[in-house]
Amino acid sequence: MPIYEFHCEKCERDSEIFVRSSDWKGTECPHCGSTKLTKKLSIFASAGATGHSTPSFGGENGGGHCCGGGCHCH
Repeated sequence: MPIYEFHCEKCERDSEIFVRSSDWKGTECPHCGSTKLTKKLSIFASAGATGHSTPSFGGENGGGHCCGGGCHCH
């Protein structure tokens, strides 16, 4: 199960919650217990074989690849 980021409409706090993507509605806020959560759009990075993080939306050179950005191209 992935970790999603939520915003609570009652206490106005953000939380990361480990929950199934289809079962998140009705999840309680870990701070106040409210079920008035909205799922936030999160940008994440994935680590390659070298352990260096690469943004999931593409590299610094654009085009969705990282050649020239310090990684190995195959």
